[in-house]
Amino acid sequence: MALDGCGLLCKYTLFIFNLIFALVGFVFLGLGLWLRFSNSTRAIFEFEALNSSAFVIAVTILIITGSVMLIVVVFGDYGACNEKRCALQIFSVLVSILAGAVVVFGVIAYSRSGEIGLRMGEFYSSIYFLYVANANGDPVLAVTLTFIQKLLHCCGATGVKLLEFAKETCPKPDTIWEHIKMDACPGVIINVFNDKAPLVMGLFVGTGALLVVALVCSIVLLAQTKREQQEITARYTTVY
Repeated sequence: MALDGCGLLCKYTLFIFNLIFALVGFVFLGLGLWLRFSNSTRAIFEFEALNSSAFVIAVTILIITGSVMLIVVVFGDYGACNEKRCALQIFSVLVSILAGAVVVFGVIAYSRSGEIGLRMGEFYSSIYFLYVANANGDPVLAVTLTFIQKLLHCCGATGVKLLEFAKETCPKPDTIWEHIKMDACPGVIINVFNDKAPLVMGLFVGTGALLVVALVCSIVLLAQTKREQQEITARYTTVY
């Protein structure tokens, strides 16, 4: 079907949006599944007493979030590339739900930043001690630790290089003092949620805004495909 300039812009915007969404979804799902079924972490999920721990909850959220994102991508790409109204309608509903959920979670994260910070610090500590207990052999735990520590520029549970068992995952020091002592990651994580709660809220709101843009583009495509179908139907009726 022929689309005007606005329709084509929305079509390519949805394609780029879904490409980014797919990459993030694969990362979340892959990391969640590896942490769920890795030999070094599987035992955590087999003990009922640990099923409410921050680590188990975080891994479950990663798996669910990654799965939902990939489902959204399937409908979004199929609907946008083939201009299928049914797929675009399902995509619009899913994106609307996601946008609302992101904003709600952002408000919760802002209002309960202290508790969430403690939970995230506990999640980091679980990964850290699993990595150390596994004799530094699990590559996914190593990559996860490295990513978190470079993102927050912190080092391990203590920050003291001589005492750290996972110092090879720490970022490069920026100052002479950091060769000896860096910020400990659990404290940094808690401070991020306590001291930078508006920034965390802003990240959620920004993500929600991107989802709203995708929703608007989907609605524009729906309107244009509907108009095109009506024109085709009118021409067919006129001929016959």
